[in-house]
Amino acid sequence: MSAGQALAKVLESWDVDHIYGITADSINNTVDGLYQERDQIKYIQVRHEEVGALAATADAKLTGKVGVSFGSAGPGATHLFNGLYDAKMDHVPVVAIIGQSATSVMNTYYFQEMDQDPMFADLTDFHKQATNPEQIPYIMDQAIRYAYQHKGPAVVIIPDDLSGEEIDFEPFKSTNVINGVSEEVINDQAVDDVYDMLKAAKHPVLWVGLGMKNARDEVIAFSEKFSVPVVSTAPATGVMPTDHPNFMGSRGRLGTKPAFEVTQDADLIILAGTNYPFSRFLPSGIKFVQINNALADLGKQRDVDLAVLADGKKFFQKLNQKGEAIPTTPFLKAAQEDKRNWDAWLDKVADDDSDGLAPEAVIRAIKENASDDAVFGLDVGNNLMWAIRQLPLNKNQKLSMSAWFGTMGYGLPATIAGQLSYPDSQVFNIAGDGGFAMVMQDLLTQVQYDLPIINVVLENKVFGFIQHEKIQAAQEPYGINFIGADWAGFADSMGAIGIKVSDRKSLAEAFAKINELQKSGNTKPILIDAKIKNVDPADTSFMPIDPSQFDQDTIDNYNRISNLFDQPALQDLLDE
Repeated sequence: MSAGQALAKVLESWDVDHIYGITADSINNTVDGLYQERDQIKYIQVRHEEVGALAATADAKLTGKVGVSFGSAGPGATHLFNGLYDAKMDHVPVVAIIGQSATSVMNTYYFQEMDQDPMFADLTDFHKQATNPEQIPYIMDQAIRYAYQHKGPAVVIIPDDLSGEEIDFEPFKSTNVINGVSEEVINDQAVDDVYDMLKAAKHPVLWVGLGMKNARDEVIAFSEKFSVPVVSTAPATGVMPTDHPNFMGSRGRLGTKPAFEVTQDADLIILAGTNYPFSRFLPSGIKFVQINNALADLGKQRDVDLAVLADGKKFFQKLNQKGEAIPTTPFLKAAQEDKRNWDAWLDKVADDDSDGLAPEAVIRAIKENASDDAVFGLDVGNNLMWAIRQLPLNKNQKLSMSAWFGTMGYGLPATIAGQLSYPDSQVFNIAGDGGFAMVMQDLLTQVQYDLPIINVVLENKVFGFIQHEKIQAAQEPYGINFIGADWAGFADSMGAIGIKVSDRKSLAEAFAKINELQKSGNTKPILIDAKIKNVDPADTSFMPIDPSQFDQDTIDNYNRISNLFDQPALQDLLDE
């Protein structure tokens, strides 16, 4: 068989069933190998390689399985960087297959010929170029192993003539060991030490990250048994059901008031499954426990009083067996009331349509109409803040976001991955008009492959996240506004279904129509063109409003800055 087909068979052995990319002369032979295995691997032809790379990264985030994309030599390769850096910074396994000029023209300044190997040196330690056809399946296999082991990207560069040559290939016997089990012993003394610190604390808080994503039952049991409020990092939203009274949300710009206040008032914080970088900004005097299975992450962001090298799920299984249940404490009661008040305030904001459609109303409508297994692809910007605070992640729902790379345009590719990996689930893309415009051409990909994704475009005609930063820094809000568009008409012209909403009545009608379409077996993507008012989400990264903790000048200054973002004060400021 051709070396390209042998490469495809290696992908099959690792359970890869779809791959994203755009073919071209420098990778045609590799793609022809994929064609030979088309019954096993589906080629998803995207309209921009960046979308394919981001979709592959989202595949890895949503499923835990390696995501794969490809690009041709030169611009096809450079277009992949956004998705590959997102994978690197969010620590998920992906492989990029890069085409290269044929060996006969390499080093002759040929069309699109580039020395691509050094380009990926900062991205990953695994960036290997095949020098003969027999190497191609072997390098592919090693790239996947590297991606899984290091939880990051690997790059395979293939001169196109090599992948077209025939080789003798027998499938490797030791492929796909990703489900192998290695037993871990939890240190009993470490469990006792954490329990003793927990008993001594009056205001303990559990702070969970993605390392606890498979430990929902253990987190709930711990919180309920020991009367401990739970905070999560934003990407880990859903580890604790979002409707649980003990779950406070996240702290920070993407956070909530109750999460800020419980962590501000804590005397013990247990960081589990996270290397939370902003812990360095928390008040002094808090005792810290960090539980993590990566030695290098222990104490990396903040000095901790107790560092535990362990798998979080197994550690809490043992910790939950210690001692007797603790009745609901005054601290937890106050936290629960804080959370109820916050949720009521969000509803009040959503109901206020005096100056136009509130973005909170749109997210609430999604929440009310989302299924128990819905998949949410979240773009970057204010839309992410609104979504994280309100979406239901309390059953089997999933979310994917660009957490640390923070690249706009992530939502649409993430939902392509979500619909392909979970074909029977309801899938939502939630994006601002700025982020959606960066990747809008791949609405055609959704149409081409009959992916009934619900795209929600929140149009406020501004880079809202940056607008907040500029005004807060007393800078001119320059270069952040742009013209709007008829996004619903755009969707219709692309073969999708466009629906325009501008108030709560049309919003309700839109979801009634969507529910009917879904019941009838619709296979077309849908786009909700939501014309929202330009309002700023409450900045919860620092909320000095409690007079028992902050002086009056600090509180007044916070209120003064916050009032700048109210409507119509914000519009008056922008008009000036």
